[in-house]
Amino acid sequence: MKLAVLGAGAWGTALAIRFAGQHQVALWCRDQQQASDMQAARANTRYLPDSPFPDSLSVHADLPAAIAGAELILLVTPLSGLRPTLKALTAAGSCAPVLWACKGLEAGTMKFPHQVADEEMPADVPRGMLSGPSFAQEVARGLPSAVTIAASDADFAQRTATALNTSVLRLYASDDLVGVEIGAAVKNVLAIAAGICDGMNYGLNARAALLTRGLAEMARFGAAQGARPETFMGLAGIGDLLLTATGDLSRNRRVGLLLAEGLKLDDVLKNLGHVAEGVPAAREVLRQAQALGVDMPITAGVCRVLFDDAAVVDVLQTLMGRAPRREGE
Repeated sequence: MKLAVLGAGAWGTALAIRFAGQHQVALWCRDQQQASDMQAARANTRYLPDSPFPDSLSVHADLPAAIAGAELILLVTPLSGLRPTLKALTAAGSCAPVLWACKGLEAGTMKFPHQVADEEMPADVPRGMLSGPSFAQEVARGLPSAVTIAASDADFAQRTATALNTSVLRLYASDDLVGVEIGAAVKNVLAIAAGICDGMNYGLNARAALLTRGLAEMARFGAAQGARPETFMGLAGIGDLLLTATGDLSRNRRVGLLLAEGLKLDDVLKNLGHVAEGVPAAREVLRQAQALGVDMPITAGVCRVLFDDAAVVDVLQTLMGRAPRREGE
């Protein structure tokens, strides 16, 4: 199969390397100099310097050249780049199926990626999402991982999962696209909360309680939008949550750790050097939850710390001071 991977950050590069083991892969980078550097070095020296490119991986800065003949396009930009990249694909006349790997809700519109895709893609072009517990560095190195391909078209999800499955990257199919997108968005917000918790040395008990109650928030948010409960018990739910909230390679957890050190959000993001999708997602998730009447106190607390300059201890007191309730609520 001929694949085009659009976006040469760490995750896009890792997927391009992994799938190039059995497919012809074109990796698109919008910056001509970066593309030239990667082609010359045969590696992404900015993000994954220790992961050389297979011979079947080519690098392009020209979008039409990258997608020429592609049988599947993987869109691996930040969420803010989803709509403009889909517009560019449509303008280029592409009819190839698309999988996106960006996570969150579009800033200002509260729209999930599939809703953005529905607005920008022809209705008859298959589309879906790739998501799950997977750090780019480990995927690029060929360490065992498993992720989910979700699409409203169950046959497309299954066919694509089968075609992309490798000996070290196992692909599972799901037709609960909304549930997978919700898991992907909310887990990043909860990872920021976990980073704050660990950075404040609140202990392992607190982290366990935080993640358990955070998973309940995720499930409530999903139920209000028709997602299936079992999705949140799978790779795209609890699997991705556990990795992102506890792994040292997690950007969103790192945001929380730096906030716990007392850094302001602008300084945190400058220090990070990468996109942390949980920051913009937190505001949009909370806005949508409030519109739906869904109680998400941990998400609300993260937003207070991120955007209202609230003290972590004050947010903790608010959470711990909530009235007792049944665990299923």
